[in-house]
This record gives sequence, structure tokens and C-alpha cells, in this order.
Amino acid sequence: MRIMGLDFGAKTVGVAVSDSLLLTAQGVEIIRRKEENKLRQTLARIEELIVEYEVTEIVLGLPKNMNATEGVRVELTNEFKEKLERRTGLPVTMWDERLTTVAADKIMMEAGIRRENRREYVDKIAAALILQGYLDRKSMEKK
Repeated sequence: MRIMGLDFGAKTVGVAVSDSLLLTAQGVEIIRRKEENKLRQTLARIEELIVEYEVTEIVLGLPKNMNATEGVRVELTNEFKEKLERRTGLPVTMWDERLTTVAADKIMMEAGIRRENRREYVDKIAAALILQGYLDRKSMEKK
């Protein structure tokens, strides 16, 4: 049993997966698409990863504005959530993703990744941060 974390963006979806003990999140890949509305291949790849990693639950980043209001990205993310649930049959939990991209960028700076190369990793790291936050919360609730 594993949990998948997703960072849904306009043209990318960062993917992370937990370990089988549900303690840590690891970035897996970034699914890229040419157009924002073209989700068929993205959903198909997510399904492949669900089977490969034996995922039983999905955590999807909720892109609220810094003042906690919901904009257009939240609406698009909610639509993506519905498509995920219909297509995979798995429960999808929304998780506040504010500042995960900033944190991912800071991690890459500290790791010495050049600025021009960071775009290649940021969504995958953000997905791992989203998932790790969720895993940490679940762990605290058990205690």
C-alpha cells in the first residue's frame, strides 16, 4: 500500500510516491503535456504509475492563493480531481500546496542545482513536499 502525491500544473504534473510504510515521499517523475486541456495521456500515465507502485490513495495539491482564497487554478484542480477519481476509482485528498514550489526551489538552491536546470525538477520535488506534508499529518494523527 502506497500513497501518490501530485502537483498539478498548467502543462506538468509532478508525481511522488510514498514508501510502503507511509513514512517518506520520493519524487518519481514529471508528466509533461503540450496543451493544458489535453489530459488523456497524463491520466493514462498516472494509471500506469498507480499499478507499478501499488497505490491505494492519491493526494493532490490544492493551489490556494496566499490569502487562502480560491482562484482559477483551484477550479481546474478540482476538475482534475474528479477525472482522477472517475478514472482510477481511488480516493483523492486535496492538500494545501502553498509555498511548496518556493520550498522546492530553496532545496534545489541548497543542493547546488543551477537556476536554468531547476525547471526540470521543481514539480517532482513539489509533489514530494505535498505528499510528505500529508504523510506527516497522518503520522501525527495516529499518535
